[in-house]
Amino acid sequence: MLDDKDFAAELKLFLLKKSKEDCIFAKDIVDIIATSEMQEKITKGGKPVTISLRTAQRWLRKLDWRYGKKQPGMYIDDHEREDVVAYRNEFVKRWKDYERRMVVYDNDGSPTFPCGFPVTQGPRPTPERKGEGPSIMVSSFLTPDWGLLTDEEDEAQLFFEAGKTQDGYFSGDDLLAKVEKAIDIFENKTHGMMTGLFMFDNAPSHQKHSQDALSARKMPKKPSESWTHHPNGPKMRDAQFNDGTAQSLHFSDDHPTMPGWFKGTQQILSEQGLYPAAGLPAAADEFYFCSPTLPVRNLNFKNT
Repeated sequence: MLDDKDFAAELKLFLLKKSKEDCIFAKDIVDIIATSEMQEKITKGGKPVTISLRTAQRWLRKLDWRYGKKQPGMYIDDHEREDVVAYRNEFVKRWKDYERRMVVYDNDGSPTFPCGFPVTQGPRPTPERKGEGPSIMVSSFLTPDWGLLTDEEDEAQLFFEAGKTQDGYFSGDDLLAKVEKAIDIFENKTHGMMTGLFMFDNAPSHQKHSQDALSARKMPKKPSESWTHHPNGPKMRDAQFNDGTAQSLHFSDDHPTMPGWFKGTQQILSEQGLYPAAGLPAAADEFYFCSPTLPVRNLNFKNT
C-alpha cells in the first residue's frame, strides 16, 4: 500500500501531526488503518484491510522513522535580547536606505518609481491553488515589476520533490548556483543600468558559510595534522590580530615538527595573548571567532 503515493503522503501527514503532540508507536499505524475513514479510502467499500504490528514497524522504517529521542523544535524566545534588538534596529536602518531605491505601490496598484527610468510592467501571474500529492518545492526569484525573473527561455527557477526519499533538500550550493543565474538574467535584462537588491530570509540554506570560514566549533585544543572544520574540506582561512595583520591558523609548511598542521585553540589564543595562565579544558561550548578577526568572544568552556 505504501507504493500508493497518495496513501503514503496521508500516512506521513498523520505521523507528523502525531509527533508534535506525543511519541509515535507502530500501534498508531495499526490503529489509523483500522479507522473507518482510512478503510473507505483503502478498500473503496470492499473487504476490510488490517495490518500486523510487524508490518507497521516495517512501514515506519520505510518512511524513514527511527527510534530515538525527540528533537527540540524552533525556539521563539530571546527576541528582545540586547544583541537581537541591536541587529533588528540595524536591519531597519539599512532597509530604509534600500527603500529609497524601490518601486512603491499605492492602494490602487499604481507605482511610484525612484529616481531613474521606469520599467515596463507586464501581466501579473495568478496564484494557483495547491493540489494533492507529494510536496514539490519551487524556488524562484520574484520582482514587483516583471513577476518571475526570466529572460527569454532562461529562468532562475528550481523544481524538486523535497524529502529524503525524493530529490533531497535545498542546500546552500543550490542557492549559490541559482543566485548566480539570477544575477546574470538581471544584468542581461537591465543592460547594466540598474542595481538589483536580492533579499533572503533566515532559512538554514541561506546561512551557509564558506568551506574555509572561521569557526571554532569542534576545534581541537592541541595541534592536529589532519583537522579541518568540514570532513575532507579545505584549511581554515587566516584570522587577524587586533592591528589588522594576518594570523595563520596553521603552522608553516617548513615547521620542523608539525609542517602545515592546524595549531589548535591553545596556540591560537596564546598568539593573541588571550590564553589564561590557568589553562582551559579541551572542548569549547558556544565558542566562536568574530569572523574574520580575533579576539574571540563568548569564551564558555566545559570539560569533555
